[in-house]
Amino acid sequence: MGSKPVTKLAGIGETLGGRLNDAGYDKASNVLGQYLVLDQDQGRFQGWMNDVSNANSKQSSDCYKCLNDWSKEFL
Repeated sequence: MGSKPVTKLAGIGETLGGRLNDAGYDKASNVLGQYLVLDQDQGRFQGWMNDVSNANSKQSSDCYKCLNDWSKEFL
């Protein structure tokens, strides 16, 4: 993850990336941290994504799957 921008995550385009950035989540690693804080729970993570960035279910599901796959491989 490193210092990659949040827009490098699946499901996160410029609009959602801007909203996440405005909420203080400017890096992919920040969103990964939130994913881990929420105990890798899909429902809680998707709810958080919707609350913070107004992401729809497809966008938040794509982001969850991306983080889940990355976590399984690297954590």
